[in-house]
Amino acid sequence: MSPVAEQFKDRIVLITGASRGIGRALALTLGRAGATVVVNYKKNADLAGKTVADLEEAGGRGLAVRADVESVEGVEELFATVRAEFGRLDHFVSNAAAGAFKNIMDLKPHHLDRSYAMNLRPFVLGAQQAVRLMDDGGRIVALSSYGSIRAYPTYAALGSMKAALESWVRYMALEFAPYGVNVNAVNGGLIDSDSLEFFYGVPGMPGMDTVLDRIPKGRPGSVQEVADAIAFLLSPASEYVTGQTLVVDGGLSVVAPPFFADASAPLSLPPRPVREG
Repeated sequence: MSPVAEQFKDRIVLITGASRGIGRALALTLGRAGATVVVNYKKNADLAGKTVADLEEAGGRGLAVRADVESVEGVEELFATVRAEFGRLDHFVSNAAAGAFKNIMDLKPHHLDRSYAMNLRPFVLGAQQAVRLMDDGGRIVALSSYGSIRAYPTYAALGSMKAALESWVRYMALEFAPYGVNVNAVNGGLIDSDSLEFFYGVPGMPGMDTVLDRIPKGRPGSVQEVADAIAFLLSPASEYVTGQTLVVDGGLSVVAPPFFADASAPLSLPPRPVREG
């Protein structure tokens, strides 16, 4: 096994919402690099167990822990288990999320309460708990989305919490630096996952095909591509990176109307140049 492959050897990592999607891809990535991964899940024990089995087959060690991080008690129970099993922690990844995809005028108080309780509070409370267990410094990474910096239909409740999350990342980076803890976020664009399918399945939502040609890369991202970005922020290579939000969106957030996709000749993007010789 190469030194790069072993860069997470003996590292203990907690990932919330790790039984599927980005969380699962990250768990397997870290498992292949020798990490011990705490796979948090809410309901599906079979999926969590499969993630643990797969990451152990890849060379790591895993522990599935059921805890509903939407509640304060759930966060406390999750970290109590980590403390009891390992006594310490190296990396905390706040990945679990949920949202009510509704226009602002249709949001009810319980939608707002749940958006806060699911998407922001677990990150803040979890970070507090994680730092107490990081006896030799560590890394904290939060998952955000491009709805934190761009506005589009039905995303206000979730996007505003992601914007707040990115602000908390900056404040945590400042206050946790003396403890040797780096804090960053990864802001994902259109990532090919169950969540993306659910969002584009909202009644009245334009089809995903109306967006893909606006993305410079011309396709959705994969959960593995996001996992790789998170793994970088957890790795020794990111030692001098803190308080930042790494955008993984294929260039979606840098474009604006008028779009090249709507332009015609002579302004339309030319075909890929042919290499000479």
